Amino acid sequence: MRADRLLSIMLLLQVHQRMTARELAKRLEVSERTIHRDMEALSGAGIPVTAERGIGGGWCLLEAYRTNLTGLNEAEIQALFLTKPVRLLADLGLRKAADAALIKLLAALPSMSRHDAEQVSQRIHVDATGWHHTEEDISSLSTLHEAIWKERQVSILYQRDGGSSFERVVDPLGLVAKGSTWYLVAAVEGEARSYRVSRVKGASVTDQQCTRPKDFDLEAFWAQSSTHFVANLPRYPVTVRIAPEVLETVYRAGRYARIDKAEPPDVDGWITLHLQFEQEEAARGYLLSFGTQVEIIEPQSLREKVIQLAESVTTFYAQRSF
Repeated sequence: MRADRLLSIMLLLQVHQRMTARELAKRLEVSERTIHRDMEALSGAGIPVTAERGIGGGWCLLEAYRTNLTGLNEAEIQALFLTKPVRLLADLGLRKAADAALIKLLAALPSMSRHDAEQVSQRIHVDATGWHHTEEDISSLSTLHEAIWKERQVSILYQRDGGSSFERVVDPLGLVAKGSTWYLVAAVEGEARSYRVSRVKGASVTDQQCTRPKDFDLEAFWAQSSTHFVANLPRYPVTVRIAPEVLETVYRAGRYARIDKAEPPDVDGWITLHLQFEQEEAARGYLLSFGTQVEIIEPQSLREKVIQLAESVTTFYAQRSF
């Protein structure tokens, strides 16, 4: 609704002080022409919106003007009280603060809206952890969090995947929770990089001011970094024929294999799948676990190794006596 959008524009300008028509249009998912019409409507209603031209310009409210949010609709109330990742807040030491903030917000709501808010947690629960979650050492997280908020450089002792370690002073830019795994995004000589927090074996906040790259956007950086990471994962393509009764099991095997393409069933009802594994070893063990319900078509080298492995297992057990 237009009234909601006009209110959103005023609140955005209060928070960000100045925004361009393009930024507002992108945020509110409308055209820039619509934003200009909305600004005319706000001005006509007596709201002191002004446009500043030139580099660094944009729309803004007169500094003395402020508006209070007088009401939340049902969907907004649900969104506020549903978004509560307890585990992540606890990791940051903010769980009690989050509870206190929600209590204050709850007290400020009208009685009917308060009832809706209280019912949200009893209707929908979000568990952000996976079934295969393992505990990680995030003892450095609080120090990294402190450095980010104080905008101070931090010295870290980081352990590489292979076990070797190095010390480095970085400019901390933000923290990202991928599922229940924490990552530090930090800049080294102006270049943003990501570090797994569980591999930070020591951290200390320095007295040096943090240097933040101009126009750095944490969400945009992480999206681009994630895309680059997935695109550069090791790939080992495999083509197989599978029995229809195990198709669902293979589709659930996201941890082991990715299905690139599934062909129509052949005359026997078997389905040809084109899969991607990270390594040959992973493909060999996983496909062998299906026994005679999966036939490897390509590569031929994998097919031969699985045959050899199956024969060695059969020979081993045939020679064992109870």
